[in-house]
Amino acid sequence: MTLFPSTSTRPVSLAALGECMLELQGPAFGNLRQTFGGDTLNTAVYLARCGGANLRVHYATALGDDSLSAGMLQRWQDEGVMTGLVQRLPGRVPGLYLIELDEGGERRFHYWRGQAAARSFFDAATTALEEQADALDALYLSGISLAILPQAGRERVLALMAHMRAAGKLVAFDNNYRPRLWDSVADARYWYGRAFATASVALITADDHQALHGLPDLAAAVSAAQALPVPEIAIKRGGLPAIVGGDGQWQEVATETVQRVVDTTAAGDSFAAGYLSRRLAGATQAEAAAFGNRLAARVIQHPGALIPRDVMQDLMAG
Repeated sequence: MTLFPSTSTRPVSLAALGECMLELQGPAFGNLRQTFGGDTLNTAVYLARCGGANLRVHYATALGDDSLSAGMLQRWQDEGVMTGLVQRLPGRVPGLYLIELDEGGERRFHYWRGQAAARSFFDAATTALEEQADALDALYLSGISLAILPQAGRERVLALMAHMRAAGKLVAFDNNYRPRLWDSVADARYWYGRAFATASVALITADDHQALHGLPDLAAAVSAAQALPVPEIAIKRGGLPAIVGGDGQWQEVATETVQRVVDTTAAGDSFAAGYLSRRLAGATQAEAAAFGNRLAARVIQHPGALIPRDVMQDLMAG
């Protein structure tokens, strides 16, 4: 699949749709560190860092009119993420989550997001994202982006995906699956099926696909993912090689070995950023997956969803 070649004379423009929340890190009733994160926002920040001047990254979400929302907006802008697609809703606030880590760096999440502003992004008759879709080159969203929305909002997202794909844009869907956000497994499967049918690129975390479809093991999850009706697929399998391809042609791309895993938060989000940043610059799927693996390996060696810029300078575009 050919995307936007690196010889293009203009920057590529991508919008990521989803929710960003306030993030607390640390033990319950212990010392907590405050920051922010959310799957598609994490990807947007890493895309902005790795894409440089050749990639314009927009984030589409809703926030409140409170000081915490204002602080988040400023920090996104400081990262080079464009915020013109963000809606500010009076009286609303962002969601909140707490991450607890075990000794192996694996995560346990606690969420407070029921009234988060992002859930109301499509309550208005139209949004800046929909109005500016024709000026964009790419759209990125996840299963969480769909899960937090009411049914009418999901229909608007799918219509936007279909419109952009029909216009030859890249439409990437990441399968991040969080069961607690869905009314039922059947409901999640229905909306995921429609999203996959509309996307041009699928980014699959194999164990999420396994959980969604009740499959016996990762091998079955990979086989099921390879059968999805999406032209381009990248399958993430933790420390195992990624699998990329489409239309029956597949290849493995080795991950990078790390000495110590500190925190697996945003491992998949950063892989998505690395992969898409390189594909949008004209790299092959294998080259893009190799860079995604390299970025994810760097991220999991540091705490939090967004690692300091100075520890990934060699991966950032000038």
